[in-house]
Amino acid sequence: MTKELYLDPAQIRARGTSAFKDIPLNNYQKKMKDVLGEFTSEELINIFFDMLTIREFETMMQDLRLTGKYCDMAYNYSGPAHLGIGQESVAVGQAFLLDCNDAVFGTHRSHGELIAKGFSALRKLTDRELEEIMERSNGGAQYRVVKEHFSLDVRETAKRFYLYGIMAEIFGRKNGFAEGLGNSMHAFFIPFGVYPNNAIVGGSAPIATGAALYKKNMRKKGIIVANAGDGSLGCGPVWESMNFASMDQYKTLWEEGYKGGLPILFNFNNNGYGMGGQTSGETMAYGILARVGAGINPDQMHAERIDGFNVFAVIDAMKRKKKLLEEGKGPALLDVITYRFSGHSTSDANPNRTQEEINAWEAQDAIADYEKQLVENAVLTKEQADSLREEVRSLIFSVFKLAVDDNISPRMDLLREPDSIEKYMYSNQHMPKMADTPVEVCAPKEENPRLQRLKKKSRDGIKDGKELPSSAVVQLRDAIFESVLDKFYEDPTLVSFGEDLRIWGSAYGAYKDLDKSVPYHRLFNSGISESAIVGASVGYAMMGGRALPELMYCDFLGRAGDEVLNQLAKWQSMTAGQVRMPVVLRMGVGAKYGAQHSQDWSSICAHVPGLKVVFPVTPYDAKGLLNSALSGTDPVIYLESQSLYGIGETFHKGGVPEDYYEIPIGEPDIKRRGSDLTILTIGATLYKAIEAAKLFEDQYGISAEVIDARSIVPFNFGPVQESVKKTGRIIIASDACQKGSIINDFAQNICSSLFNYLDAPPVVLGARNWITPVYELEDSFFPQADWFLDAYHQKIQPLPGYTPKRSFSVAEMDRRNKAGV
Repeated sequence: MTKELYLDPAQIRARGTSAFKDIPLNNYQKKMKDVLGEFTSEELINIFFDMLTIREFETMMQDLRLTGKYCDMAYNYSGPAHLGIGQESVAVGQAFLLDCNDAVFGTHRSHGELIAKGFSALRKLTDRELEEIMERSNGGAQYRVVKEHFSLDVRETAKRFYLYGIMAEIFGRKNGFAEGLGNSMHAFFIPFGVYPNNAIVGGSAPIATGAALYKKNMRKKGIIVANAGDGSLGCGPVWESMNFASMDQYKTLWEEGYKGGLPILFNFNNNGYGMGGQTSGETMAYGILARVGAGINPDQMHAERIDGFNVFAVIDAMKRKKKLLEEGKGPALLDVITYRFSGHSTSDANPNRTQEEINAWEAQDAIADYEKQLVENAVLTKEQADSLREEVRSLIFSVFKLAVDDNISPRMDLLREPDSIEKYMYSNQHMPKMADTPVEVCAPKEENPRLQRLKKKSRDGIKDGKELPSSAVVQLRDAIFESVLDKFYEDPTLVSFGEDLRIWGSAYGAYKDLDKSVPYHRLFNSGISESAIVGASVGYAMMGGRALPELMYCDFLGRAGDEVLNQLAKWQSMTAGQVRMPVVLRMGVGAKYGAQHSQDWSSICAHVPGLKVVFPVTPYDAKGLLNSALSGTDPVIYLESQSLYGIGETFHKGGVPEDYYEIPIGEPDIKRRGSDLTILTIGATLYKAIEAAKLFEDQYGISAEVIDARSIVPFNFGPVQESVKKTGRIIIASDACQKGSIINDFAQNICSSLFNYLDAPPVVLGARNWITPVYELEDSFFPQADWFLDAYHQKIQPLPGYTPKRSFSVAEMDRRNKAGV
């Protein structure tokens, strides 16, 4: 427990100094003549071949963007082309020792890493293994094309298969590795250990960190390489990820067998520029990039600078770092000096660089220097080297012709097959556990002290028609606890992490006593690092695990915006369903704490394609929906109203079942039957709507049917439509700010689908478009019971003798819209 980590004031306040270790800078100076005995001639030639292939591949892309043709063959390519011409030796050196068990994550500029890692992996596979991989990929689509047009052995066929799949993907073809749904910045091939590259600068860092966590927790072979540029060190998620990978608890608190840092190498391709800004001397302050390792842990992340123009220096560094990581001494950091001869993209005319500087670096070209060494050391003759260059050019051109042929490599036809993209948005699988290995727990489930206490409480919040006190019932927080506890004993891959989860039991006690049953490596506290929390969950799931991260407040979504909205939501579809994303992100929807802790951001999540969004507000629904989410394979935003954690179940007859059950995501629930008015609520407004329904009934004889959405995405409108057909009137309410809210979308759907059944337009009630005020003023911000009556009176039908407190008139709505409030 963290209580064992005593903070001794005498030690902490003692006078002294802290020493830093020297950081090696370009210490490796060997050339080919010095290492001839360490490499075979075939290996030395393969290094040259791979560097040439990367250079020619990127030359092809550069020519297409700048001239509209390659090898005199015209093709209109308008996609991204972020090139790394000049950086080939870094990619090849990095990949040389890696195999399929090692995973690399790249950037928007990772064609070189993609090609080098794939070629390295395929050389280490048997012919049969290669054939099986090619036959499985996209139903054999790439393999069939390559076999039809080339008659070569398996290994040579595999090279063309791989290059064809990459090119077809970049050019948006169905035969691409993701059926054309990624592009140059998102390319991948998981069977070779090449995980999706990332268009967001630094975006791979937290994802790769989660992948390393999976390797560590599931005792899998291999290391993880997070590739990034020097400019990414200006990104918060990169720093968060390096800290997450280095947390002290891996050494101090985790169980034997799981001690040691994460097996991840943060590999910074230091080309001196972040887009156009010069990192050294302008936009950064580190001087020497490798120095940042000293700010992370006492090992200084084993950081060093190496000369990326010397492929042998890169191989040597990778050999040493790989050994450290395999020994549990990670993470590690490499500052790899390199230079891109091209601009940030083909539209970059290099206004920030002098031609003198570019010429000076081009004179150091690693490929030309390596070829010279091959000849000097009699590995190849000059004629053989020239022949190899022509061979590579012919290889790239032959594959290029196949990839741009509309008949051989068609695009998706979204008119003929309109579900081509839609079918990948969600995997919609039911997988109670992501692996069949034994679960690691601390004790039998029935021995959990909280579970034993809950057996003494009522599972129904009502007895003899009266609500029981909160202390006597199974509360909403308890329902969440039971679901999570069950899943920890079922799914061996499940991990949960966030701020103050383990001992504290999360901020509102949903996890209290979970630590009595679940070991540290499966349930742990993270730093205050929302980006790393969510991003690591994405990487953990991408590798095959299930993650249950928590953000204490949904207001903190802004700190993890990219990881939720750009990463978690998109990778299933961007990989054409090859990656599953079983991540359930728990977020509390607050109240009472003002503008930055009391916002309902459900509509923001609902706006982003690829996320499932649920918002249960009763204990029965909370457990059933969480069970469904934790047995699915899709990313789910699971919202919890912090004001309701202590409530009992007052709607479902019999209360919260002790046994396991699931509630299908997307199905609303009728909480109160009625015949004159439909009220559809999202979140905690259910309870205000119930109050309003009683007022309607008691004071005006209006029978209101109240439907709890429970889910926001997906959502089955059937029960709501049937209710509105009966009542002819509907009010839709949520605690989210009304402007831009999902309740407006719900209203539009009802209006367009049930126009002929409506006696009045749908009415929406959301929070005001203000900052959330202090607790004492919240009644004027969030919808209250009397708001329903006010809105009904002014927008649906006047209530006899009723005087509204708040204006919902057309004039008032026009005023608010004009003022933006």
